[in-house]
Amino acid sequence: MPLAARWFIVPARLVYRDAHFPKASLRLFQAVVIFFCGSGTADGLRGSGPRIRSPDLQSRTKRVRNAVTKVTAMGVAVAALLTSMMATAVARQPYLSNLHATKNSPLYTTYAAALQRSEFTLDVGYHMVFYDSSRGIEFQNQKAGDWGIAFARGSGGRESRYRWKLPSLYHQPVITLSYSDIVKYYYYPFRDIRVDVTFLVYSSQTAVQEFVLKNLGAESRAVDIAPYLRLDQGTYGDVRHDDGRNAFTFTYLDMPDDWMASHNIPHVDTVANMFTPGFIPDSTTVSASAFPWSGEAGTGGSAESMAFFKQVTLKPHGTFKFRVVRTVARSLSDSLKMLSSAGKAFALSLPSFVRADQEVYDRIPRLHFNNPDSEMMYWSTFSLLRQCMLPPEGKCSYNYYVFSREPVWGWGHGGQVFHESLSMLAYVFMDPRGAMNSQRVFMERQHPDGYIDYRAGPYLDETIPFKGQLTTSAPWFSWENWEIYKVTKDRRFLREAYLSGVKLFGFWEKNRDGQHDGLFEWGGEAVLESVRDDQVAVWDQVGWPSNFEGPDLNSMLVVEARSLSKMAAALGRKKDSEGWERKAEKIAVLINKYMWDDSTGFYYNVDKLNHTFTFKRQNDLRRKEIIGFLPLWAGVAGKEQAARLVKAMTDTSEFWRKFGIPSLSANDPYYNSRGYWNGPVWVEWNYLLERGLLKYGYGDVAKELVKKVTANVIAQLKRDHYFWEFYDPDSQWAGYHRTYIWAGLVSRMLMDVMK
Repeated sequence: MPLAARWFIVPARLVYRDAHFPKASLRLFQAVVIFFCGSGTADGLRGSGPRIRSPDLQSRTKRVRNAVTKVTAMGVAVAALLTSMMATAVARQPYLSNLHATKNSPLYTTYAAALQRSEFTLDVGYHMVFYDSSRGIEFQNQKAGDWGIAFARGSGGRESRYRWKLPSLYHQPVITLSYSDIVKYYYYPFRDIRVDVTFLVYSSQTAVQEFVLKNLGAESRAVDIAPYLRLDQGTYGDVRHDDGRNAFTFTYLDMPDDWMASHNIPHVDTVANMFTPGFIPDSTTVSASAFPWSGEAGTGGSAESMAFFKQVTLKPHGTFKFRVVRTVARSLSDSLKMLSSAGKAFALSLPSFVRADQEVYDRIPRLHFNNPDSEMMYWSTFSLLRQCMLPPEGKCSYNYYVFSREPVWGWGHGGQVFHESLSMLAYVFMDPRGAMNSQRVFMERQHPDGYIDYRAGPYLDETIPFKGQLTTSAPWFSWENWEIYKVTKDRRFLREAYLSGVKLFGFWEKNRDGQHDGLFEWGGEAVLESVRDDQVAVWDQVGWPSNFEGPDLNSMLVVEARSLSKMAAALGRKKDSEGWERKAEKIAVLINKYMWDDSTGFYYNVDKLNHTFTFKRQNDLRRKEIIGFLPLWAGVAGKEQAARLVKAMTDTSEFWRKFGIPSLSANDPYYNSRGYWNGPVWVEWNYLLERGLLKYGYGDVAKELVKKVTANVIAQLKRDHYFWEFYDPDSQWAGYHRTYIWAGLVSRMLMDVMK
């Protein structure tokens, strides 16, 4: 390589090392530089190579002029290429590594260990609270308590001196990096003292905080620091400070709720803890108050809070760096194990975890946003999705998900269900193998007759027998598998999914068409099987779901059959593909024949015995529920029917509400925007309607729907930094369960309208 070329290429390689842009750009840059530099331009300037010995001044002038022209051309080309490379590098910078997020930003701030360092039975995650003016910057676990730090300087009592609540800070926290397991942020407890923090949930049992205090002033400063744990409700037990190990050991109770207890889900009721700093404290406190710098001392081995106190002196522009570790175990007899885990946490290279996260998140499609709030929400959804994944354990030979890791709530922690698995349609872009393996959890549990559990988890096969039938889950299985295959192109997965899907469809045909009329009804514990398991207008006010044939189940089976048709075609099974398409068309014809009401322009449930809209009272089944739109998603509606459905959907008095499409028409007397399936917006169902709108060419309506749904998701993230189970269609409110995996589908909604 010519020496002159190195002047340009070596710096470019240094830029490439730390930036994210295609290698092809670097190769092109090198080629252009070497071409120019190798053409004699540089040699001409420095006088090497064959010399022109003509004494003619005009010849010399011409030579210099040509050399200058070549250098200029090279400079312009190099500058243009370098500018292009740098622009690409900026565009490829990991979004979540370059944040400036405050408490008013729509950033998800719950953290749990990466899949490969996680387990089911003893798993502690944390929610970062940095937005509540009555509290400090704390990492909260609903059972384990709150973990934070307080600062003080000057004289006086501890209670009056220590700063920990947000309003007392000189500059409130700014998050600069956030992934599913790690967050970095900074703040100023005092005007001239900056604190940089990295918090990592290393494993299901161990988390570490690293603090770097810096004195920005021109004079030395003495600062008191107090890392603490506190429990607002209940007390820590068996509290003991071990001087030799410089650690608190203690326990807390984490009793399972009724659902987990009744399903015999393994659980650690009394969790052992070790809390230790990377410095020798001046003193320690165990308090009967929720604040360790106030209140009475704890007695009898119980306490509500504990803290380490130390004063450090920071020279002008000096720093003090330390870590604090919390680790848990199944018993206090495992103290040596906890001590070993803590020791490893003190030695961890934290940047390596950032690099690992960047590599995973780099697979996520990069969309071009005009709205920065939407962009932050989009990237946050993938932290939610990734965080809910757990490694093979117990009965699961493959990775699987739970609905939430922090907080943990009973039935959301037992295992996978088909409707929650809709979230894999977004997760597949981040972790293709993980999404496929999650579906394989269902396949490996499949019964010989094709039945698949209602819920399948590492320690659960939930079948819910009811009146001689086992309860399964709403049939989105083959559609999910086909959508996953479209991303992964994994032929082995396609073959497995096709065979499993064929068997499952056979189960539905044999067990859910009691009238043998070609239409299907919910069975088993039908309220659960139907997904809509509480506060459903028809279920509550008309009759049990198994009495009806509806547009929900039958549209799902149309899509299942068509998905199996596409799978068969992709596998070269032409006759099978044609057979599945005929099955789908047969069901679609019957849906339009019996469930479409031309007088109101909507699809409804029908009495399975006579295919009318009357069950107990005249037309009592004509209730406008969200399921009436599913024939759009299934491609069942004709062109005119679709137009009428869209007209109903965009009626502001019924479904076109401020924040999305509710699960029941707002004109229905049973409507409650904060109920359950009688009003709230459910992200996953709005996603299905978005797909239906796009299928029929209503792209503008789909885009507007996505704006409505994301507006409330963003509003809630700004308020409490959680994703929620469902959202109010009429106001900025969400309920009932936090960190709910299927809210992550909002990212797929954005992908599908921003392609």
